[in-house]
Amino acid sequence: QVQLVESGGGLVQAGGSLRLSCAASGRTSRSIGTGWFRQAPGKEREFVAGIWWIGQWHTDYGDSVKGRFTISSDNVENMVYLQMNGLKPEDTAVYYCAVGANSRRWDEYILWGQGTQVTVSS
Repeated sequence: QVQLVESGGGLVQAGGSLRLSCAASGRTSRSIGTGWFRQAPGKEREFVAGIWWIGQWHTDYGDSVKGRFTISSDNVENMVYLQMNGLKPEDTAVYYCAVGANSRRWDEYILWGQGTQVTVSS
């Protein structure tokens, strides 16, 4: 059974960068989309970025991170990355990776990691 494990979270100052990693323990098809979501205390889960393969790589970003975050995939290593630049305090949240959909809707994804905390200080 495939499991997802996120890593790379931590504490960073505003304007800094972090790179999150999502490792799949088993083999997954690159046509199955992978998404990054985040959830801050008291807020709903928010779509951050997604990546999927249909003849070529396709990506999508939430409006609040567009231009600052970059999602990428290393299909050989079964890894998906989220490069986060220009971090803001409002980016503080638990970040989750998920697989199973090419969608911004979190309820369409079928498998989730345990999450990694990102804290951005002002």
